[in-house]
Amino acid sequence: MTEKHRKILLTSALPYANGAIHIGHMLEFVQTDIWARFQRAQGHECYFAWADDAHGTPIMLSAQKSGITPEALIDRMQEEHQRDFRDFGLSYDHYSSTHSPANQQLVETIYKRLREGGHIERKTISQFFDEEEGMFLPDRFIRGTCPKCKSEDQYGDSCESCGSTYAPTDLIEPRSAVSGTAPVMRDSEHYFVRLGDFEDRLKQWLTGGQLQKEVVNKIDEWFADGLRDWDITRDAPYFGFRIPDTEDKYFYVWVDAPIGYMASFLELCEDRGLDFDEWWGPGSDAEIYHFIGKDIMYFHTLFWPAMLMGSGFRTPTAVYAHGFLTVDGTKMSKSRGTFIQARTYLDHLNPDYLRYYFCAKLGAGTSDIDLNLDDFAQRVNSDLVGKVVNIASRCAGFIQKRFDNQLAGTLPQPDLYQRFIDARGEIAADFEGRNYQAAIRRIMALADEANRYIDDHKPWQMIKQDGRDDEVQAVCSQGINLFRVLITLLAPAIPHTAEKASRFLGVDVGPWSDLDQPMAGCAINAFEPLMARIDPARVEAMVEASRESLKPASEPQAPTLDLAEEIGIDEFLKVDLRVARIVRAEHVPEADKLLKLELDLGGETRTVFAGIKSAYEPEQLEGRLTVMVANLKPRKMRFGVSEGMVLAAGSGGADLYLLSPDDGAIPGLRVT
Repeated sequence: MTEKHRKILLTSALPYANGAIHIGHMLEFVQTDIWARFQRAQGHECYFAWADDAHGTPIMLSAQKSGITPEALIDRMQEEHQRDFRDFGLSYDHYSSTHSPANQQLVETIYKRLREGGHIERKTISQFFDEEEGMFLPDRFIRGTCPKCKSEDQYGDSCESCGSTYAPTDLIEPRSAVSGTAPVMRDSEHYFVRLGDFEDRLKQWLTGGQLQKEVVNKIDEWFADGLRDWDITRDAPYFGFRIPDTEDKYFYVWVDAPIGYMASFLELCEDRGLDFDEWWGPGSDAEIYHFIGKDIMYFHTLFWPAMLMGSGFRTPTAVYAHGFLTVDGTKMSKSRGTFIQARTYLDHLNPDYLRYYFCAKLGAGTSDIDLNLDDFAQRVNSDLVGKVVNIASRCAGFIQKRFDNQLAGTLPQPDLYQRFIDARGEIAADFEGRNYQAAIRRIMALADEANRYIDDHKPWQMIKQDGRDDEVQAVCSQGINLFRVLITLLAPAIPHTAEKASRFLGVDVGPWSDLDQPMAGCAINAFEPLMARIDPARVEAMVEASRESLKPASEPQAPTLDLAEEIGIDEFLKVDLRVARIVRAEHVPEADKLLKLELDLGGETRTVFAGIKSAYEPEQLEGRLTVMVANLKPRKMRFGVSEGMVLAAGSGGADLYLLSPDDGAIPGLRVT
């Protein structure tokens, strides 16, 4: 298994710094990480560098709503994102933010080179303006009916139903997503990149054989429609980098987001002493690959390479798109509990379970991937626990108890071991081509063969027969070596389990070339369980924790004359209402309507998540007395456990009033 040394840089699409990571994001990040780990296992120089996408109107508005600066918001979200990434075993080399000095430097360099090359044009355009909010509306903050397929409630720049792109002014019955009002048209001067200047070079790059067929076919449609000049301007107020030599013009987020790939790697180069130009300069022999979702192909296969061509940088080797993630056959849903955040998953299940399942489902194309929760549990239990881990557990007990953890000096069937390692070539080709599901099929076929070998020799029966100890040691040593091959081939997909296997085997599970020599005449370590079976109850608990909850508090209903069903006084007296003091209040970053309250009941402290964010800022509540339901059964939410409920009245939104007792009431006092 010799191959020339390669220099490879990988990126995933940048997650937006305005929300938590969910398992739909993780599909792409795991796909990228498996490829990175596979390439390193072949001995190549492979880096994985990316960043948070930190600019744009949504960041600005979210920060305003939370009463913090955009910088504070993106710092907080980056910390949360990286915590999820690390716990999922992503082996990235550097993670940055598009709001960084390195990115601003590169953005301005690329812009100035485009301008000096005559590729920037200034035009006065009419665009939608929200008179109520006093701001020009970015495309994504305009909603309306698609002008081509007539699907309702589509974005201002593209349709999620038919995939068409268009100008916001093409929308039917547009409205502002900020205020809900109908926007008006106002003139503003904007800067445009002349994409037509790069048409021939783009066609040559796109037909170089590196892009997926589905991607090339889609791009051909865009060329057929004609390449429009690309608007790279956004008007103040906007959170981003100001365009040089302007006062109130900012770079559109899709300008600085892909440049963030370069900036993150530039920071890595400065940290490790790498030569940035050897990777991104013209004539570079390095390989650069972007892993993205199929919904952002337009930006990555037209805008991005055009910017690089016009500024003297090399273009990516390839852009690989994947499909969307569905759960149980449908779009992820909060009400069904299938909109699962990464942290919620990690609170309930081993990350290698999901990494393996994604690996077993991913092909080289752009087809959608379905996470069927029943199939997920059955497949992990059957493949990983029942086949692969089972080999090690069946053999390790005999080696440990009867042979002092010592493997036999030779393998009884070296030809069988050779067949296993000879399979590396085809499996490597599958991984290289991102056809992970084919690689998994080959590996599981080997696992079946290894289990048949053990079943045929039945060491549990041989050990009972006098004079056959050496045979038992040999058979189990063969099984341990076959397990080592399997776990090494699977390591890119299940790194946590591979790390445990390394401790058991006493050798590093990593480079595939290490398998050339079997383990013989050496000691292994005591076997510890490598992976437990998935308990369906834990899957159900994860789903339950993902459902939208606390609806009575977070979605108060308007007053109505229709009263609820009458109850007797005995039933009412079961409700234990207590006076509580709000010791601390804080925002819940992942929730639009909730505040997290720490309540003092007079010697006891409770945590309650209350849907009163629309009416109160945390600092307004601290020290205030309120009334809570103290004997409500605790409810586990994706943010934590809510240990009660505070009482409020109103119709919702700003019209919401927290109930409070008269001054002088004591925390813990029962309300009667």
